[in-house]
Amino acid sequence: MKFAATFAALAALVPFAVAQSAVWGQCGGIGWTGPTTCVSGTTSAPSSVPPSHSSVPTSSAPTSTASAPGSTSTALHARAKAGGKLYFGTATDNPELTNTAYTAILDDNTMFGQLTPANSMKWDAIEPEQGTFTFTQGDAIANLAKTNGQLLRGHNCVWYNQLPNWVSSGSWTTATLTSVIQNHCSTLLYVVKKPFNDDGTWRSDVFYNTLGTSYVGIGLNAARAADPNAKLYINEYNVEYPGAKSTALQNLVKSLQAAGTPIDGVGLQSHWIVGELPSLETLVQNMEAFTALGIEVAITELDIRMTLPSTAALLAQQETDYNTVISSCMAVAGCVGVTIWDFTDEYSWVPSTFSGQGAACPWDQNLARKPAYTGIQTAFTP
Repeated sequence: MKFAATFAALAALVPFAVAQSAVWGQCGGIGWTGPTTCVSGTTSAPSSVPPSHSSVPTSSAPTSTASAPGSTSTALHARAKAGGKLYFGTATDNPELTNTAYTAILDDNTMFGQLTPANSMKWDAIEPEQGTFTFTQGDAIANLAKTNGQLLRGHNCVWYNQLPNWVSSGSWTTATLTSVIQNHCSTLLYVVKKPFNDDGTWRSDVFYNTLGTSYVGIGLNAARAADPNAKLYINEYNVEYPGAKSTALQNLVKSLQAAGTPIDGVGLQSHWIVGELPSLETLVQNMEAFTALGIEVAITELDIRMTLPSTAALLAQQETDYNTVISSCMAVAGCVGVTIWDFTDEYSWVPSTFSGQGAACPWDQNLARKPAYTGIQTAFTP
């Protein structure tokens, strides 16, 4: 099977992964050991086995009260749907699918209505050698979503990170790299991720250095040709609030639209730090600047980390912060849904990337709900 994917976080949101494969891109994920800041760009094909995860250190303070998977009345996807959103979802990865206690929660489609593969659809995983596509890991998650009746968001087609050497170190011309992107994105289908630096300038990578800004349109057009029904997104970080980077992404959307290039939405990655979020009004204002362009937005990689050990005060602030993020999406009609970057601290990417930090997810490492769960639930209440 092949996957529908989006450009630079062009997550293909479809009832099930389309029989195509396209470029995949992601800004860090479960087991991610890359840069400490998420960036967008092109995808890379991870090796046949995604990076292993690192568990969150156990806090010295009690962090949650154990509870069983929620009923429809309390489960988060059910709440999101009742509130008019398309989905509440989570990232997941292949190693944790052997944990039956974890999958009991993951498979509950009233809790999660959408899944994102954290690593198994990236370029280094999907096309480790030129023209050789391996879908085993990605198919496992796509099939799980299909079995559970969950949406699948492809992750990703074009990103500057997690690229195999044959892509990042190749000697490319405009024609040959264009062909490579077209082949990868039309096969994989999750398009563009993290094309910008924080100051709004274009990120220097093999794609931009060879093709200039045209690589974004190449990936998007290839994905649309491969699957006319997939939603095509550009995924970025540090564009959740007004600033040079958010403005640059808005201008990119306008230029794509002017050129007739397909673009359906923008993904706001949303890797936050406890107590450091902008105001609700600022988040809403920024989302509405994107939706005013006639596209939708989604919160695609939400987690809110803290300096360990966790404390009652940090957990209370994290509950408030999760509530703020979800409330911002609820306040914007064009915000279609929210994806958390795995639901449990046990499989969070944060501790392996940010030394001394973690406890970023709504469930703790023992799969018990934290106060953050209540913050999400309350915000979704119609």
